[in-house]
Amino acid sequence: MEAVEMTSLKRPHSEDDVANVDEIKRQKISEESSKTGSNSEQSVDIVTEQPGKPLLEDKKGDILNEEGEEEDNELEESDEEGDPESFADMMKHGLIELDVGITKFVSSHKGFSGILKERYSDFVVHEIGKDGHISHLDDFSVPVDDEEPSEEIFTVLSNEDKQHLEELQLFKNKETSVAIEVIEDTKEKRTIIHHAVKSLFPGLETKTEDRDGKKYIVAYHAAGKKALANPRKHSWPKSRGSYCHFVLYKENKDTMDAINVLSKFLRVKPNIFSYMGTKDKRAITVQEIAVLRITAQRLAHLNKCLMNFKLGNFSYKNHPLKLGELQGNHFTVVLRNITGTDDQVQQAMHSLREIGFINYYGMQRFGTTAVPTYQVGRAILQNNWNEVMDLILKPRPGAEKGYLVKCREEWAKTKDPAAALKKLPVKRCVEGQLLRGLSKYGLKNIVSAFGIIPRNNRLMYIHSYQSYIWNNMVSKRIEEYGLKVVSGDLVLKGGTAVHIGEADVDVYTVHDIVMPLPGFDVIYPKHKIGDAYKEMLSADNLDISNMRHKIRDYSLSGAYRKIIIRPQNVRWEVVAYDDPRIPLFNTDLDNLEGKPPPILPTEGKFKALKMEFSLPPSTYATMAIREVLKMDTSIKKQTQLNTIWLR
Repeated sequence: MEAVEMTSLKRPHSEDDVANVDEIKRQKISEESSKTGSNSEQSVDIVTEQPGKPLLEDKKGDILNEEGEEEDNELEESDEEGDPESFADMMKHGLIELDVGITKFVSSHKGFSGILKERYSDFVVHEIGKDGHISHLDDFSVPVDDEEPSEEIFTVLSNEDKQHLEELQLFKNKETSVAIEVIEDTKEKRTIIHHAVKSLFPGLETKTEDRDGKKYIVAYHAAGKKALANPRKHSWPKSRGSYCHFVLYKENKDTMDAINVLSKFLRVKPNIFSYMGTKDKRAITVQEIAVLRITAQRLAHLNKCLMNFKLGNFSYKNHPLKLGELQGNHFTVVLRNITGTDDQVQQAMHSLREIGFINYYGMQRFGTTAVPTYQVGRAILQNNWNEVMDLILKPRPGAEKGYLVKCREEWAKTKDPAAALKKLPVKRCVEGQLLRGLSKYGLKNIVSAFGIIPRNNRLMYIHSYQSYIWNNMVSKRIEEYGLKVVSGDLVLKGGTAVHIGEADVDVYTVHDIVMPLPGFDVIYPKHKIGDAYKEMLSADNLDISNMRHKIRDYSLSGAYRKIIIRPQNVRWEVVAYDDPRIPLFNTDLDNLEGKPPPILPTEGKFKALKMEFSLPPSTYATMAIREVLKMDTSIKKQTQLNTIWLR
């Protein structure tokens, strides 16, 4: 089957549709970041920049970009307020798929229209562990052992006691200890207070003292500031695994944001948590988390006070989790208000199941503003540091926060990093970090100034450029050879890339073919596409035979990526509905709470396609959905289509 060109489909509109403007205008395809590990878009390599977003510590102390993350109230997503036309006007300078090399399809069916992520609950992600087990939240019970503290530890301390203990724990006051008077003094009561302090405030030790005939429990630091990050070994039963593993169910929250919230409530450092991959904000996601020496009882207690999170399926094990240790993710996606006929839907889904989709890097890999991240990456590789500085800081058209616009204007006017930095209420975004670096090192030492930006974020730009090259090259490969295996293609044998000879062409299928991300440690196809790599890099003043950079961090080793992905466990059904505000299927939490499945009409005002599929790491669910709909998945195009539909 030959590849077909991308077509642009405009969404029909009707009076019934217009009646739902208030609900539907909130839908602006929310492309989350691709992060180290695996998110619901499954990107393993690096974070995608969202200009102006705060940066956050990950579990190793590196900084990750908080794409789509909630900020303080004054920094909420004001860009999306107002009527759809004004948002579409702001997004007219954004990228479309054609800009980043996404141009081909592998299926021959006629495309149709549908809305992705109209509600965040329309996009549900379940992590698949390395053993193939799909994570589900289906049990709130807490494993009990003989040394489990009683529930009283959560109520025995007053709010005032807790405040003083937290200040002591975090070294927020000059006091070296906190004394808690024991009312109704008994040995049992003192024991409970001792347990409560040690369990709820890691890093503190306790002792009993007599003062003026009264008993006091005195809390103090036993091992300095390091104790906060390293829970006491002697307070953890030897028979219990050191790590409490649990399933985290979260709604409309990014993984790192969730871990920071849990850390805050537990009064511990985020780096005692581990996970296999990060997940989107604008979705319901279910994944496994491990935490060092925090009891299941304490974690379960958080279910009473946290919004948008639920924790369950607790167990104790002797190992943490590691990034990338997963098989992938299982998606349940609802595409609302589809326009395709039943026959079109069947053809599209059969093709997805049997052939698959082109394994493009999705739009979120390249940023959402008029300055794509790959352009910054290209400038880094070219050693053009003035260009790097200019691309990150210069004024740009399109949708941006007001404070960022003012910051860029100040920079363009004065080239004074300190003055521009004053315009930013959030200093930890990429722009703020670079301006801070320029203030410290000066405009003549941009390399050092740029180095202040956390390494993950700096490498994001280079990986974006690699992805841009790969997307363009795979489009050329599909255009030139379709889905045939040809001599000179590459396959992996035991992790090593080898060329296919003429005699072996029939041994492989297109699902075996890989193509390289450019670097110094990869080989290229021995046909026209190998030459195309060289030509594209040469046009960017880069030498394909010398991808090492003067600065080691920016040297590209390269990697290999399958060109076609065939999803597993593909299932689908078309359902009718009348109210765009109601969910069309039950979540794990709905099932735990005993909610009956939604009752849907046989016929309704709208049709939705409910689809399920599993993807391996480093693949993008939006690219699978793109193959089904044959629609451009960029925010710019989706916003234009919604605006047309709502007129």
